[in-house]
Amino acid sequence: MATAKTSLSKFRALRVFQESDGTCRHEIVTRSVEELPPDDLLIDVHYSSLNYKDALSATGAPGVTRHYPHTPGIDAVGSVLESNTDEYQRGDIIIVTGFRLGMDRDGGFGQRIRVPAHWAVRKPEGLSLNESMIMGTAGLTAALCVEKLSRLGMSPEGGPVVVTGSTGGVGSCAVGLLSHLGYEVHAVTGKTTHHEFLRSLGAQAIYGREEFMDGSQRALLRETWGGVMDTVGGEMLMHAIKGLRYGCSAAACGLVSSPKFPGSVFPFILRNVNLLGVDTAETPTAERKRMWERLASQWKFPQLEQLQSLYNLETVMAGVDRLLKGEMVGRGVVKLVR
Repeated sequence: MATAKTSLSKFRALRVFQESDGTCRHEIVTRSVEELPPDDLLIDVHYSSLNYKDALSATGAPGVTRHYPHTPGIDAVGSVLESNTDEYQRGDIIIVTGFRLGMDRDGGFGQRIRVPAHWAVRKPEGLSLNESMIMGTAGLTAALCVEKLSRLGMSPEGGPVVVTGSTGGVGSCAVGLLSHLGYEVHAVTGKTTHHEFLRSLGAQAIYGREEFMDGSQRALLRETWGGVMDTVGGEMLMHAIKGLRYGCSAAACGLVSSPKFPGSVFPFILRNVNLLGVDTAETPTAERKRMWERLASQWKFPQLEQLQSLYNLETVMAGVDRLLKGEMVGRGVVKLVR
């Protein structure tokens, strides 16, 4: 049965206000749950995480969040306070990532959220609340990339897998996960001072951006990669595809460098390679559940806590600034509970 309603309570949230000139200001405010839109579940948020979309939403980037004031946070984990469905009961611990949370629905940088039941996934037993947000959207994205590439034949025996943007959220999760699954991982990064961090996650070779892009004017490169996980987009994605082995695939899940895709069809028709798009925000609930169960069990890599930089509501905007400057390494986790 659906749970009885709890008494309405106050909660703290980071609110982003957009001024008439388009600039944004930020304020930690006290809100009432009455201000949240009605929906199936009222959640007491324990942790959120810091993603590139959150940084864009928090700074008023065009086309990301259209209505202000707003609370960012595309990820959240916490306990059910109220449920209007029989699927979840008060006290259930759930994870919410993607959909419209933190975009046009007040998100995880507030201690309460209301969401539809189909946005929610029960937190698996093998992950703590904190660990689930170290993973968050980034870990789920990395897992979906590995899953899709594997369906097209990627295996540890098929050659090294290259991960671009490897010190970022998705990239660092990908390096740790692939290494844990037995792959030879080659990492590409512009952060020359974080090679040891990548080695600790299991990277066996590390390339600077310029080194990796050597020969970028050529139509094809030597067949090297058994798979590509690209978080960058643009020329780096095309360059990685040129070095895929015959019949292998690249998964594209980011565009931090560019949304454009320059290049030719030569790798696709001469080497029979594949480019796979990976979306996390609208992934069906059943697929999310399956991936979260894997991330909590056989796909949970031992270096997970090494990825974490911990923030709270008072400090999260410093994390936003670091992320937008390209200084963030690993995963920013936002603690909402006192």
